[in-house]
Amino acid sequence: MNPLFQISPIDGRYHSQTQVLENYFSEFALIKYRLTVEIKYFIALCKLPLPELDGFLNEEREKWLISIIDNFSINDAEEIKTIENDIRHDVKAVENWLRIQFDKKKFQKEKEFIHFGLTSQDINNTAFPMMMRDAWIKVLNPFIDDLLKLLNELSENWWQIVMPARTHGQLASPTRLGKEIAVFIERLNNQLHLINFIPFAGKFGGAVGNFNAHIAAYPEINWVKFSNEFLNSLGLLRLQFTTQIEHYDYPAAFFDTLKRINNILLDLSRDMWLYIMLDYFHLKIVKNEVGSSTMPHKVNPIDFENAEGNLGLANNILKHLSDKLPISRLQRDLSDSTVIRNIGVPFAHSLIAYDSLMKGLKKLEVNKSTIDGDLDNHWEIIAEGIQTILRRYGYPNPYETLKQFTRGKSGLKQEDFINFIESLNVSDEIKDKLLALSPHTYCGI
Repeated sequence: MNPLFQISPIDGRYHSQTQVLENYFSEFALIKYRLTVEIKYFIALCKLPLPELDGFLNEEREKWLISIIDNFSINDAEEIKTIENDIRHDVKAVENWLRIQFDKKKFQKEKEFIHFGLTSQDINNTAFPMMMRDAWIKVLNPFIDDLLKLLNELSENWWQIVMPARTHGQLASPTRLGKEIAVFIERLNNQLHLINFIPFAGKFGGAVGNFNAHIAAYPEINWVKFSNEFLNSLGLLRLQFTTQIEHYDYPAAFFDTLKRINNILLDLSRDMWLYIMLDYFHLKIVKNEVGSSTMPHKVNPIDFENAEGNLGLANNILKHLSDKLPISRLQRDLSDSTVIRNIGVPFAHSLIAYDSLMKGLKKLEVNKSTIDGDLDNHWEIIAEGIQTILRRYGYPNPYETLKQFTRGKSGLKQEDFINFIESLNVSDEIKDKLLALSPHTYCGI
């Protein structure tokens, strides 16, 4: 497992940043989540109770069953993989390993109710949404919350800093730096509201979703009610009408919304890169860092570039997941099986990006002298305000007048505007209103 030999940089170069996701998306984690579903399903059958399991479950045996989950080790996972290599079926390997544990306790009759009436997808389509939910709640969402806290802090600190806006890359009417950060805060909060509204759902209904085997064996039991309550106990919503697999519409909605969150952060990364290029920000010097192998002076915005690259990778995979998973031929094909195993990959690239973006934002130092220089040397950016005031007071053709005075003229100074305003055929009161405008104060709310 030396990182130098890993094909994917997720497990190699960036392992220190993504290691936390091993608890949710590694092969070990997938096996453990599957085992968790199998054991908790068996416990639920005991508590129903199924007639043949009535009286089996007591405090000691339930504690033993839960301990199998809690104490699940790499050696246990390797034993399951050995079984899988022999029988060529990953979910059945988990079931067979669990049956061996029952054999050790001489629970011969009871082991026949492991995986009772289920198909593999009842396990998979319960395990995967649990993995996604836990990784989102415990890792990604808290990281985004930390990003939001930092952005709120920066927005408050920079609220009074007036700067020229840039529309089409050109100097435009003044804005506030803190307000521009607040734009991203609002966008992120809106998408977080949406993503946290999407339920994590599972499929649990037998081979083709109809409880055929369950009803055949125990027609007197309300299996729909039982399964609804069982998935609820795992923190999932149960889909009521399915084929052999879940239809993946909720995961697709989750992936699409996460993609929008990432797009917002990608937009932020590019804006910060451009502000650095404009010299509106300096980057704090980190001792011993090298910006270029040949140019000693370089301090590069590498964190924002790293974030942009990883967000792009994450979003491309998220798009494929949301496009592919909801489509299956008739009641089941296996094209989803290899795809869904990769749901941890966009989580990992997203996490790398969030970490890089956080590092980059913490390195930013506002270069107010450059910003003030642009304001002082480009009075043309208040032309909008002057022509609007003139409109109010009925000045003829104010837009055309300001267009003739300012369009294509970069670098107009304060004295140019004073002379222009004094030349207008308006009252002294209106001239005073116009002269009160400046790039430092014409910034709206």
